[in-house]
Amino acid sequence: MIQIFIDYPLLLLFTVASLGYLVGSIKVKGTSLGVAAILFTGLAIGAIDPRLHLPEIILQLGLSIFVYSIGLSSGPAFFKSYRKNGFREILFILSMLILSGLIACLLWFMFGFSAATVTGIYSGSTTNTAALAGVIDYINTTYPNDQQLVQDAVLGYSFSYPMGVMGGIIGIMVMEKVLKIDYAKEQSELRKEYPSEGKLSSATVEISNERICGIALRDLLRTHDWEVIFGRIVKKEKVDLINWDTRFEVGDIVMLVGNEFDLNEVIKVLGKRSKSPLTHDREMFDVRRIFVSNPKVVGRTLASLDLDKKYNAVITRIRRGDEEMIAKSDTILETGDRIRFIARREDLEALSEFFGDSYTASSKVNLFSFGLGIGLGLILGTIEISFGSEFSFKLGYAGGPLIVGLLLGTLRRTGSIVWILPYSANITLQQIGLILLLAAIGVSSGNALVDSLSAQGLMIVLASAIISLLTAFAILFIGYRWFKKPFSVLVGMVANQPAILDFAMSRSKNRIPVFGYAMMFPLALICKILIAQVLFWVLGG
Repeated sequence: MIQIFIDYPLLLLFTVASLGYLVGSIKVKGTSLGVAAILFTGLAIGAIDPRLHLPEIILQLGLSIFVYSIGLSSGPAFFKSYRKNGFREILFILSMLILSGLIACLLWFMFGFSAATVTGIYSGSTTNTAALAGVIDYINTTYPNDQQLVQDAVLGYSFSYPMGVMGGIIGIMVMEKVLKIDYAKEQSELRKEYPSEGKLSSATVEISNERICGIALRDLLRTHDWEVIFGRIVKKEKVDLINWDTRFEVGDIVMLVGNEFDLNEVIKVLGKRSKSPLTHDREMFDVRRIFVSNPKVVGRTLASLDLDKKYNAVITRIRRGDEEMIAKSDTILETGDRIRFIARREDLEALSEFFGDSYTASSKVNLFSFGLGIGLGLILGTIEISFGSEFSFKLGYAGGPLIVGLLLGTLRRTGSIVWILPYSANITLQQIGLILLLAAIGVSSGNALVDSLSAQGLMIVLASAIISLLTAFAILFIGYRWFKKPFSVLVGMVANQPAILDFAMSRSKNRIPVFGYAMMFPLALICKILIAQVLFWVLGG
């Protein structure tokens, strides 16, 4: 049986992947390892026989696809966050990342770990697989004949990863008690800055406030800053669509779309809820949901499409993945978005053609732009970056594609080339890349793990607990007290792993932690890749 896996590494790959995914779906007290369980499955199977291995190109391919896909999806939020919050945001995040690296240095001195082991501990306790892969890539390039260093790094990562997850969860639970956090109050205060209500609904309103009558809608929105979409209006028994110049009169019936909190705020100003069946009146105007698949509209803002000049239509909401958002003028369309609009019945087919409305086309990967983007990232990864004569490094298969992915994801398109991927395709590629990466690392290091099941393993667990807990405590306390950041955002910053993010959202009972996660993750991914390599170089020198 073992000989089959030795002779057919592709069979070994998919066996590790399928079993690992099964193990990762098992929940213990609401928490599961997820895709990371593939690493531990690979370690277990690799420990059976030292001849079991997967080709190195599988690791390189998985790493490149994973980090490039992450970069494409994270780029817009990454740069938007730092344009908005400036150097102060970057300073805080960098300080916390450097702190975790300094703690790792201190533990290296206290416990006498090797440079490769402590680098693995650092990567595992921060649950950063890309950092481990970056170090392995650096070791293979610098010390191609020393596989013991690779095994030491994987050993440190394997023992410390579970504690990296638990450390973040424990840190959140402890600090929310110490700081006496009221998540509901924070959500109310942050409603405008961090809109977290994912479920949208509609409401029909009867205008009864005379003070807002005769005022153009654009002026009302400028005064009140409402986060809702205005759809149809019944004025003197005539149904029409609302535009920026619409002026309300007492008795008008108006349809609104937004989350429940914002709808109630708008209704307080306009008048009162109506039981009018306006949402069911489709004699002149109808509602349709269509997919965005036309590459000509992808990467462009809704305002730039000039729909109001071409059609009598209003886009009310956009669904991207599992999230639903209201359609704003600055919303940028992506392939695979499902938009819902109200339009004249005679314009429906033309609008469907304009946006594409092909599920098949909206799910496809543009192999030209995808291959070109990864190629540019790999070229960047081969460039040697030198700091004096003593230290030089390469971004490698992790850093190069990630940086290029961030830049191209932010650009979204260059002329006729669309860089961003359909949402569903991006998620799938991330999963595939991570599966290849984790399986390759696990199988190649399984035998070394068995040889190290001793007191050293307990020391690694203790060291990882110290790193993960102290880092979580520092981010939450310093960020909340000194940098005055919302705790709900900070718990997202602590969430380096999906299980921690899911736990953070379960504690806050809203999606605000996702904003912190998006803010922290791209910069943290880049910095941890670099910090891990610097740790190995400094401590191993």
